[in-house]
Amino acid sequence: MLSIDELDLKILKRIQKDGRYNLQDLSNEFRIPKSTILYRIRRMEKDGIITGYYTGINVRKLGYDYLVITLIKSKYGKEHYDNVAKELSKLPGVWGVYFVLGNIDFIVMARFKNREDFMTNYLNKITTIKGIQSSNTHIILDIAKDNFYEIF
Repeated sequence: MLSIDELDLKILKRIQKDGRYNLQDLSNEFRIPKSTILYRIRRMEKDGIITGYYTGINVRKLGYDYLVITLIKSKYGKEHYDNVAKELSKLPGVWGVYFVLGNIDFIVMARFKNREDFMTNYLNKITTIKGIQSSNTHIILDIAKDNFYEIF
């Protein structure tokens, strides 16, 4: 694990809220030279702590408010796990595929425009993926918090 100090954390928290940071604003806010901030940001980019800068998109305003979580049990074996993960990742609407320990093997997160979009592009397709033993899909009714970029 790479080490970061309190200043690095402050910088990360600030630029996580707005990736279009202004060095002068950060310098004024933290009362340190712009060169120090730039050095630390570049170091964290080089070390892979900062992996990119993203645009937050309100997908619900685009009509993608049919959110599902699917719990999937796979056949046992690395070849099955690898195939299931690869095939799930290809499905339209899928934005997260997580291999987990416990009673299930995968958690899949996906978004769709409506029930028909969900049925056509997802549910009907996961039933054809080799290696899936069973699945249990949960449809999200309401969202209390939905900001996976906000870590701190």
